[in-house]
Amino acid sequence: MATFEKLVIVTRRTRLEELIDRFNTRGQAKFYIEHAGGDFGEFEREHDTYHRALDRLRRDLDFGLPRQIIDRGLVPTYTFGPHDAVVTLGQDGLVANVAKYAGTQPIVGVNPDPERFDGTLLPFLPPDAKQATVHLLDGAAAVRQVTLAAVILADGQRLLAFNDLFIGTRTHTSARYRISVGSAAEAQSSSGVLISTGAGSTGWMSSVFNMAAGVTSFAGGAQASPIRFSWEDPRLMFAVREPFVSRHSTASIVAGWIEADREILIESLMPSGGVIFSDGIEADFLDFNAGALGHVRTAPQRAMLVVPRS
Repeated sequence: MATFEKLVIVTRRTRLEELIDRFNTRGQAKFYIEHAGGDFGEFEREHDTYHRALDRLRRDLDFGLPRQIIDRGLVPTYTFGPHDAVVTLGQDGLVANVAKYAGTQPIVGVNPDPERFDGTLLPFLPPDAKQATVHLLDGAAAVRQVTLAAVILADGQRLLAFNDLFIGTRTHTSARYRISVGSAAEAQSSSGVLISTGAGSTGWMSSVFNMAAGVTSFAGGAQASPIRFSWEDPRLMFAVREPFVSRHSTASIVAGWIEADREILIESLMPSGGVIFSDGIEADFLDFNAGALGHVRTAPQRAMLVVPRS
């Protein structure tokens, strides 16, 4: 049984706080939103709801352990220890972001505002957070192990993804690269390559299927439904977005599975502007320019999400 010695609560700034940072004062932020026809009161209500939830966590999660509250922006540089119990308060994306850095530490995802957030990855409301954390500290929590994707560059840099990895360019220009899947390989020019986990199969990857189905229907062919697979499935799925065929590029490798014991290789042919980012967070990226070689595979570690006990 794990022994926990510290409680780490991960928070995120509200939209109101981000507006105040942008416009310097609350009054200027209000003027800007209302001048544009927006409802500033909605930003205030959302902010107040979030901070009521945070205040409750501060009160309820006082177990005599050292406690540290960190903002989402510090997560990539924070070192989670093997004896940290982790609680997140925010949207689903916060759980996905923390899971990439928390290692094997279990995460209690708390939904601060169920009226505004769907909370697929947030099984607990603020009143439930105390009992869920007690179960975790006592070693009695139910934990769901979620498959992560990984890309490893030849120089040792690594990036994990809870939902998906994107390999392409910073802008809307075409990405140039060479993709190798098993014994097949080809040079491609496309809008980028998307690699999805089971958790991400209902997100960005589903939009690729929706586009393909719509185009196929328009052309008179049979539509295909999005492929959804479980969070625990050890496989990954890849799809090439809008591949272009030319004298220098082909499009015979456009989608497929990456089995748990296999990988695909992608070599950048872009002189500049190439990137790899995960879970839609463009600030969380690796440079991917000419000469870089990425090995894409299932990560050896799993995200550990605390779920309600049955």
